[in-house]
Amino acid sequence: MAELRAVGSPVKRTHTIGEVINLLRTEFPDVSVSKIRFLETQGLVRPDRSASGYRIFTDDDIQRIEYILTEQRDHYLPLKVIKSKLTAWEHGEESPVAPESGPPPEAYFSSSGVSLSSSEISRSSGLSRDQLDEIVGEGLLAPRQLPDGTQMFTDADLQIARAVHRLLSRGLEPRHLRPLRLSAERQADLLGQLVAPLLRHRNPDNQRRSSEILADTAQASAVAQETMVRSRLRKLLEH
Repeated sequence: MAELRAVGSPVKRTHTIGEVINLLRTEFPDVSVSKIRFLETQGLVRPDRSASGYRIFTDDDIQRIEYILTEQRDHYLPLKVIKSKLTAWEHGEESPVAPESGPPPEAYFSSSGVSLSSSEISRSSGLSRDQLDEIVGEGLLAPRQLPDGTQMFTDADLQIARAVHRLLSRGLEPRHLRPLRLSAERQADLLGQLVAPLLRHRNPDNQRRSSEILADTAQASAVAQETMVRSRLRKLLEH
């Protein structure tokens, strides 16, 4: 016996996967059946099934797919992050607090363009030539090798060298600072994943957007890391 529907109750519209593609294609030209099926396998969208096994999408499902595709296109978020945001959205836990703005990339990535020789960076940083050679050997500095075999350093190298000199003056050795390099490499690799889709198609807009994302996330990561270190050291002093 067919289920009776109360008079005046709304009929919930449903769509096939092909209809969903047609509805979304104007704004998302790259959307495809395989893309939507992949989102389903990742648990980001959960369409019902008809008696014959076909996927059935509601208007809410389409809104959800639009949200996912927009987050990917405009904010380059990984699916794992989008899924957590959707879960928060479903539970009414989406944070109303907008994130702080990061530094402009022009300022964050600025460089004076100054080049320093080994003797100049040694003299300016306070490092001995032996210490300089050791931290280069540990990968903390990566000078440019000139055809005549000499090394040239940048202003960023000088900042690192001065900070390293402070650490060495407290009794650490260059080999003790290897974790700093490894941590920087891991952090750069992690943040680089955020802009990898953009950098596959290099153009001025993508380059600009990539620099904004990297400047923002790098500065935020530095603040988080420094604060965590300070918190742990404070606990050490309190014991």
